[in-house]
Amino acid sequence: MKKRTFLKTSSALVTGSLLSPLIGCGPESESSGAASSTTPPAAMERTNWAGNLTYSAEKLHEPDTREAVQMVIHNNEKLRALGTRHCFNNIADTTADQVSVLSQDEVFELDEEAMTVTIEAGMTYGQLCPWLHERGYAIHNLASLPHISVAGACATATHGSGMKNGNLPSAVVAMQFIDGGANYQNLSREADGDKFAGAIVHLGSLGVLTRLTLKIEPTFDMYQHVYQDLPVAELEANFEDIMSAGYSVSLFTDWQSDTVNQVWIKSKVGEVRAGVGDAEFYGAKLFDRKVHPILDHPAESCTDQMGIQGPWYERLPHFKMEFTPSSGKELQSEFFVPLPNAVEAFKVIQSFKRKLAPILMISEVRAVAADDFWMSPCYQQDCIAFHFTLKQDWEYLKKLLPQIEGALHDLEVRPHWGKMFTIPKPRLEELYPKLPDFRALMREYDPNGKFINDYMREHLI
Repeated sequence: MKKRTFLKTSSALVTGSLLSPLIGCGPESESSGAASSTTPPAAMERTNWAGNLTYSAEKLHEPDTREAVQMVIHNNEKLRALGTRHCFNNIADTTADQVSVLSQDEVFELDEEAMTVTIEAGMTYGQLCPWLHERGYAIHNLASLPHISVAGACATATHGSGMKNGNLPSAVVAMQFIDGGANYQNLSREADGDKFAGAIVHLGSLGVLTRLTLKIEPTFDMYQHVYQDLPVAELEANFEDIMSAGYSVSLFTDWQSDTVNQVWIKSKVGEVRAGVGDAEFYGAKLFDRKVHPILDHPAESCTDQMGIQGPWYERLPHFKMEFTPSSGKELQSEFFVPLPNAVEAFKVIQSFKRKLAPILMISEVRAVAADDFWMSPCYQQDCIAFHFTLKQDWEYLKKLLPQIEGALHDLEVRPHWGKMFTIPKPRLEELYPKLPDFRALMREYDPNGKFINDYMREHLI
């Protein structure tokens, strides 16, 4: 193999995106262009994917080079980066201008000796993964949806699943961004250690990302098996064994009965645990057909199940890359608790089943390994994530969330930064011991507060 291969790709296997990159990442550009476009105030109102939020910004800048990004930052006193708009709260909103780097979506460098790939900030997993697989490589983890941007997933500590798998930013070994002074910045895990750990989950508040470098590994194939009606009693008695039954395990539940609706077990070929694929798993029954997480929904868009072998990027997500998910009226919340508190948290949430019933579509429960990122919900602790897909009724939800959050308070519950939550700033300050250091990092890279918005003021500043 060649030591290094430099590439450009404009492939767009998947054109839809479901998670806002919020920011890109990047160093000084070698190209000389500075092309940029700006969506004027008279243009159609911009909303997030779910349509529950209309952005307040008058203008959206869409530079297609890093020099143009630098110019936008230089020319604006206040700015916020906007990506594919899948965040459900106002983390990417601003009353000033927004900037998007989605047009910058190419592979920049494949280093086969170092086992890394460097990409531009606008690239999605749907673009990157098939490209890597064709060349014999993989990344360690993916989220449920492959349509999200790599940069946005990392900015918000989006996570994927697996008892031994770190979240998506745990694949990053270097990041490049333009700071509030329009200066190029480069940070790497090897050279910058603690500062890198503080910057990778940056919540859009250090600058505009233009590149990320990810560690890669040899490609691998997987199987997926789906079971129905896991008894809750079995789950509570064997929680860690069940969540460790595969490389990645997801539980889907509506909390309305004494069974968990579905168990999705994703296993590497050659590493399938004994009993996975059998007709029964801890009292749950193996499906004899392909299913959607919401059972009465068509399963055509879901990744292959029933033990059919396929490449990692066609099994780790729940949904196929070639299906572009349409926007839909929903809200999402997600809460993380340390692994030792998971069973108790499950019981607490189930106690809210009557209040959840009118608004819940489905919940997903996943494991995420610990990391060292200051603003990650999994900072220095293995976690279980409880995700909620909800009907778009904010008036109902904003009354329910404080009740659930309050009941989980003593279990050290932390929120997903891009979803709906009401945990107050004083409590967040208690939960994130490195928050003072993160604030210092913001002052270092953005001393004039160019990227500070109402979300950051409300929750973290």
